[in-house]
Amino acid sequence: MRLVIIGAGFAGMYAALSAARLRDIKGVPPGELEIALVAPEPTLVVRPRLYEPKPETLMAPLQDVLEAIDVVYTQGRAEAIDTKSRAVEVVTPTGTRETVTYDRLVVATGSRLFRPNIPGLAEHAFSVDQLDDAITLDRHLHSLADRPAGHGRDTVIVAGGGFTGIEVATEMPARLRAILGESAKTRVVIVERNDAIAHDMGAGPRPVIEDALRKLGVETRLGVGVAALDESGVTLADGERIESATVIWAAGMRAAPLTTQIPAERDNFGRLLVDRDLRVPSVHGVFATGDAARAACDDLGNYALMSCQHATRMGAFAGNNAAAELLGVPTKPYHQKAYVTCLDLGEAGALFTRGWDRKVEMVGEQAKKTKQEINTVWIYPPRAQRAAALASADPERVTDL
Repeated sequence: MRLVIIGAGFAGMYAALSAARLRDIKGVPPGELEIALVAPEPTLVVRPRLYEPKPETLMAPLQDVLEAIDVVYTQGRAEAIDTKSRAVEVVTPTGTRETVTYDRLVVATGSRLFRPNIPGLAEHAFSVDQLDDAITLDRHLHSLADRPAGHGRDTVIVAGGGFTGIEVATEMPARLRAILGESAKTRVVIVERNDAIAHDMGAGPRPVIEDALRKLGVETRLGVGVAALDESGVTLADGERIESATVIWAAGMRAAPLTTQIPAERDNFGRLLVDRDLRVPSVHGVFATGDAARAACDDLGNYALMSCQHATRMGAFAGNNAAAELLGVPTKPYHQKAYVTCLDLGEAGALFTRGWDRKVEMVGEQAKKTKQEINTVWIYPPRAQRAAALASADPERVTDL
């Protein structure tokens, strides 16, 4: 029997850990149930931190962890899924194509930044969506020091006033000063289509966020979108022109395109609709998890968000349940009633909320310490020691805040 997991992000990593944990608990040898993880590299990109400096350091190796728990790593990019023949076509680093068959499949392919058809967006916008994007932005920011002041050199525009956009924008003043010098007249502007910053977070946390933006001197343009970009700046939908050498796109996510190869229903974000076991109901043998799945967290109408907090726990349930089906043992319905947010606000600290109503629990330096612990400890892979790694993947305890 073979369980194949596509993706080495937070959901894919925990799917592998959890499946191996159940296999170990049931005393089944790896030769009887093979668990294979397919990904271009055996690394976890710490995506929630890609707004920080030195993004090339924000990776964690997985090879030793996978070996410790007897998970087979298959290097390559999953390019096609045939659910009828239960096969995944993988393109290796050398360009050859290999077919990996499966008895159960976990789709943990993550998400990608949504880039609408706005003139100049593809050519002139930066992002912190993927590791390569963040590295390109970091190099660009450092190259600004070689340019003469003026013509928007010291101005950064962030398109999108949601969670990612706010973290990027509030980090920029310090990053720009470190590169351009303390005397540089830096300017950061958030452009948000909604009429309020942090629209999805609700009214409760907003005063804390707005106060942080004021302290950092971050401007906002609300209720207006970006109409066009060029090499020297942006034009907004209301006609305002802002000169800038750096435009960062942070406006919305979509499930990775591979999900379209699963013949099943998807939501407006491209996520596969799954049942409470994270199974794709209309396609036998396929589970979806993390940003690839639209999953109910509880019986109150709350659904998992595209975040590592949800992806880690969803991954653990998906891996456990896919293995459980093969081993003939009961599955565990996914649930995640606890929900917190911890929003980095740069030099203004951070904001920690609890619950779907985003009740503010911590702000400032206290919240910042929690954010740093989350970003540098909690979301990293377990150590490559078999017992510890397997114990970390109990579905009922992962991300149980």
